[in-house]
Order: sequence, then structure tokens, then C-alpha cells
Amino acid sequence: MAVSCKIYSFKDVSIPPEVKTIRVGFIENRARYVDPQLSPQLTDKFKQKISNQTKLTQIQGDNPDYDVSAYVSEYNVTTAGVSKEAASINRLTVTVHMALRNRLNDQKLGTPDFETDISRNFDFPAGQTLNDAETALTPTIVSQMTDDLFNRLFSNW
Repeated sequence: MAVSCKIYSFKDVSIPPEVKTIRVGFIENRARYVDPQLSPQLTDKFKQKISNQTKLTQIQGDNPDYDVSAYVSEYNVTTAGVSKEAASINRLTVTVHMALRNRLNDQKLGTPDFETDISRNFDFPAGQTLNDAETALTPTIVSQMTDDLFNRLFSNW
């Protein structure tokens, strides 16, 4: 019987076969302004993406191979464009701080421990309230930030 020790991959995702479990904590919103929809949606979408695109088993208990924690550290609106001496475009900047603790580091398997900030900007018309912009932007924010978190975790970009 032949045993294979190859790394399996999906869409540029490389995970050694020894990495079997992952724990993803709730992505808390610690920014000064809190969109109450963002944290639960981001956490759920990130967990779904891991389930759908890896063979890792998500656990809640102790000793996962990968232990991922994250929080929204910035959720700020600034003026991004001016027209006729008035704001025309506002920019919402969302930053998520993510940390990975790899229990298999001593075996030099998988992604090394890291902490990083992942940030994206989302523009909206200055005449629109932040609440209205959030309604329109939240699905895009959740989708893009989920992709960025996933790629940083599994593709090492």
C-alpha cells in the first residue's frame, strides 16, 4: 500500500495533509463605529468559505492545528472626492486584524504563525447616509474581506 504525503490544493490553496483541524473565532467589531451586521456576516461567510474550499474540519475545542482569531479594527468614513467645494465621494475603510497560531509549527508544517491587517476601501456618494451606504455595501464588504482573509490564510499572499 502506497502512502502519499502530497499537499492538496484548491484554486491556489495549499494545505499539508497533516493540517486537519481549524478553529475560527467570532470576528468581533472593535472599531469605534460598529455596524451590527458586519461581524456575524463576516464570521459566517469566512467559516463557510473554509468549509467549501478546504478539507479542514472546523472545531470549537482545544488544540486545533490552525487557530484563527480576527477582529474589525477600523471602520472609518473619510471624504474621498470633492466637487464644487463639497464632498462628492465618501470612502469607508474597513480593516480586519487577523492572527494565525499554527500548532504544527514545530514540525514546520503549514502556514507559519502570523498577525496581519487586511484593509479595503469602499466608496459611496457623499449625499448618501452611512446607514444607507452600509445596506448597499455590506454584501460587497463581507464578500471581499472574506476572500482577502481566506487568501492570506491559505495562499500566503
